[in-house]
Amino acid sequence: MDPKIKRKRKAKGITVKAKKKTAVARAVIREGTGNVRINKRLLAVIEPAHVRSFIEEPLQIAGEMGKRVNIFVTVHGSGYMSQAVAARSCIAKALVAFSKDEKLRQDMLEYDRMLLVDDVRRKESKKQLGPGARRKKQKSKR
Repeated sequence: MDPKIKRKRKAKGITVKAKKKTAVARAVIREGTGNVRINKRLLAVIEPAHVRSFIEEPLQIAGEMGKRVNIFVTVHGSGYMSQAVAARSCIAKALVAFSKDEKLRQDMLEYDRMLLVDDVRRKESKKQLGPGARRKKQKSKR
């Protein structure tokens, strides 16, 4: 007897990824009606409102093109704001890759370079003789 093996279905469309600290976002973009989902939740129901408007920025820059595509983003790791930055960057990269439009790319870079370029800064590792990366035990004179 052959056991039935479930094969993972590969998403059709263009796939991109973005990082911020330890948050990793992956997006799939394909033609559609303007739906944007982040971890299976519609962008319209993401709270708080300032995070939602922050994530919507690349869609506003893209204008009409953002209404002709569906974008599905999965994000994990780090905190909610780092996840928002990673999702925003992922959406911007996906829109540029899908449109292949150099003007849109320049508009995104002009608005905010972090839309298309990942933030390479990471947490500095802890060292010995102290509780963190830089802080040390206080020295006693006597």
